[in-house]
Amino acid sequence: MTTVRPNTGRPGSAAWPVAGVVVGLAAVLTALSPRYGFHRDELYFLVAGRHPAWGYVDQPPLTPLVARGATALFGDTPAGLRVAATLACAATVLVTALIARELNGGRRAQVFAALAAAVSGFVLAVGHMVSTATFDLLAWLVVAWLALGLLRTGGDGRRWLVLGAVVGLAALNKYLVVMLAVALLLAVLAVGPRGALRGPWPVAAVVIAAVIAAPNLWWQATHGWPQLTVAGGISADDGAENRALFVPLQIVYLSPFLVPVWIAGIRRLWRDPELRWARAVVVAYPLLCVVVVASGGKPYYALPLLLVLTAAGCEPLARWTRGRLRTAVVVVAGALATVTSGLVSLPLLPPSELAPVNAINAEQGEQVGWQALTSAVAAQWSAIPPAERAHAVIFAENYGEHGAIARYGPRHGLPMPYSGHMSDADWGPPPDSAIGPVVLVYQDGDEDVDRFFTGCRTRSRVDTGTDNEERGAHVDVCSGTTGPWSAMWPRLRHYY
Repeated sequence: MTTVRPNTGRPGSAAWPVAGVVVGLAAVLTALSPRYGFHRDELYFLVAGRHPAWGYVDQPPLTPLVARGATALFGDTPAGLRVAATLACAATVLVTALIARELNGGRRAQVFAALAAAVSGFVLAVGHMVSTATFDLLAWLVVAWLALGLLRTGGDGRRWLVLGAVVGLAALNKYLVVMLAVALLLAVLAVGPRGALRGPWPVAAVVIAAVIAAPNLWWQATHGWPQLTVAGGISADDGAENRALFVPLQIVYLSPFLVPVWIAGIRRLWRDPELRWARAVVVAYPLLCVVVVASGGKPYYALPLLLVLTAAGCEPLARWTRGRLRTAVVVVAGALATVTSGLVSLPLLPPSELAPVNAINAEQGEQVGWQALTSAVAAQWSAIPPAERAHAVIFAENYGEHGAIARYGPRHGLPMPYSGHMSDADWGPPPDSAIGPVVLVYQDGDEDVDRFFTGCRTRSRVDTGTDNEERGAHVDVCSGTTGPWSAMWPRLRHYY
C-alpha cells in the first residue's frame, strides 16, 4: 500500500492581482449600496440590534450586533449598514483565492478563483446587503481553508485551535456551520487522511467552539429552543419547494457559467495523486446536500462547499486557457457571468422592472417600498383624533413592516410599532391601557389577523412600486381589541 505523505509546500501567492479583484469588487458594491433601500431582514436586524441579547428566537446574536456597530460607525443608512457586507464579501473573495492556493493552484488559478467568486450570483447577493448568510458564507470558507491546511500538513495543533475558535464564532451567527464540520469529519473518516484527527487537538477544538457558542446555546435552552421551531416552520412551509429546486438553484445561484469549473474541481481533487489529502471535500459536498434536502433547508445552505470545489477547478482552467482562443472563450463566459449575476443579485434595474428578477431572486424586491408603506401608515395615524392617540397602537403583522415603521416612522411622528413576529414579540406587548384605535398592517392574504381586533376597516392599500411581498398590503384602522393585549399576545406571536 502506498503511503500518502502530507504535502507541506504551496505555490507562490498572486497577492497583487487578487487584491485588484478584491478592491474592484468592493468599489462596485460600495457604489451600489445606496440603491433601492433596506431589505426587510436588514430592518429587522436594526431593531434587534437595539435589543442586544445572547440570542433571538430565529438567530444567534452576531448579525444584529454587526448591524448596530456598522450603523453606529458609518451612518444609519443602507450604505452605512452595508459597509459590513462589502467587507465580508471582499474577504470571501480573498479566502476563495487562498483556498485555490491551498489546493496547489498557481498564481493564475488564484486570480481565476477570485474572479469566479466575484462573479458568483450568490456571493454578489449576500455581499450587497447584510444578512446572516453574508457572514455565514465567509465563515464556511474560512473553516474550509483551515481544514484543508490541517489535512495538507497532517494535523498541526495550532491550526486545530484556530479552527475551533472560528467554528465557535460562526455558530454565534448561524448554526449551519455545525453541518459543515460534521460533513467534513465524516468525509475524512471515510476517505482520509485520518491521521489528521489523531491526538488531543481535535477535542480541544471542539471544546473551544463549544465555549464560544455556549452563551447563545444557554439562551436558546432557557427559552425553549425557539430556533428549532423556526427551522421546523421553514421546512414545513418551504421544504417541498426547496427540495424540488435544490439542484437547479445550486447551478443558478453560483452561476451556470461556473459549472464546468466546479466539475473540473471535483475531478481534480478525486484523481490528482498529489491532492489525495483533499478528497474529503468531494465527499463532504454530497453529504451536505443530502442533509439539506432531507431537512427541507434552503438550497444556498450547501453553496459554500461548491465554491470550494470551484476554487479547486481553477487550476485546470488556468492550464486550459494557455491559447488565445480558449482565453477568449473564458473572457466571454466571464463577461456573461458578470452581467447575468449582476442583474439578478445587484440593484441595477429600475424598481419597476424587477418582476423577472424577483422570480429568481425575490430578495431584490424586498429592498423596495418600505418608505411608501410607512407613509401609508402615517396617513391613517394622522387621521386618528389627537385625543385618542394616547391609547392608540400601531401593530404590524411581520418584522419587515415593523422594522420599516420603526426606522422611518419617527420622521412622520409615529410611535414605536408592535409585532408578534419572531423576536419582535419579545419586545411587546403594548400596555393593556392601549385600548385602541389600532392601526393594523398586514400583507394581502393574511386577513385572518384582524380576528383579534374589532371594527376593522381597510383604509388604504400599499403601492410599493414593484412586485414584492408588501405590494397591496392592507392598512386597516380598528376601533379596539377583542381582549387585553397581555392575554392576546401569546396567540399573536408567530415564528414563520
